[in-house]
Amino acid sequence: VAVQCQEAQVVVTVHRDLFGTGRLVRAADLTLGPVACLPVAQNAAESTVTFVAGLHECGSTLQMTPDSLIYKTSLSYKPAPSGNLVIVRTNAAVVPIECHYPRKSNVSSNAVRPTWAPFHSTLSAEERLMFSLRLMNDDWSTERLSNGFQLGESLRLQADVASGNHVPLRLFVDDCVATLSPDRNSSPRYALIDLSGCLVDGRSDDTSSAFISPRPRQETLQFMVDVFRFAGDNRNLIYITCHLKVSPADQAPNPLNKACSFNKASSLWTPVEGTGDVCSCCETGNCP
Repeated sequence: VAVQCQEAQVVVTVHRDLFGTGRLVRAADLTLGPVACLPVAQNAAESTVTFVAGLHECGSTLQMTPDSLIYKTSLSYKPAPSGNLVIVRTNAAVVPIECHYPRKSNVSSNAVRPTWAPFHSTLSAEERLMFSLRLMNDDWSTERLSNGFQLGESLRLQADVASGNHVPLRLFVDDCVATLSPDRNSSPRYALIDLSGCLVDGRSDDTSSAFISPRPRQETLQFMVDVFRFAGDNRNLIYITCHLKVSPADQAPNPLNKACSFNKASSLWTPVEGTGDVCSCCETGNCP
């Protein structure tokens, strides 16, 4: 599978000998992205199939890191029975595809010439908040290069906000849900964080999932989640969607703005900061 990340689109060229066995897959069994875009061209002489899609098309997702814009999609191979409708002779496959673009660079070789900007556009830029959610390595120092895990390991997730010239802010993770598709409302779905900042996954008997305390800084919140898979489903790709928010850093945590973990030793909910009463609704379920 060859990928070309162009200025506004991605070109994916797939050799029909997808598994290197000499048995060619059918072009009709290949699709791009969660909305199953079809190929735009086939080359019979070279046994290749080509997809062309805009960076925002075919259900692709956008992830922002401090330095990069990352567009993510996937190539899917789903063999349909042919001839004998009872059996298939190849496995389905999903190939993750990513295009990385730098967020900071000159758009041309010419020097940048400052120009006057209207006040309303300057104000808009100052008030814009840039949120990110990243998988981190074991010591939290850098972003994890791989998104593959084995059962028994832990996900280290770090949420950040770049506030620019804004007043000092404290970041919270309002909720996180795991699904088998990019649609956070799809089924099955499993809540990791719920009730305005309760890490409910840590309430289960067989997990050690928790927020990391203390924070490295007010604009960052780290938490660990034990790796899992959905029962009765053999898909290995899981999507985690989180809602991030901020409050003024000088505002005391409250039941609406909190980060609470379940402490199994004391059987109590414990906040990253603030008094324990802000977490009481994690047990009752009556959070704002």
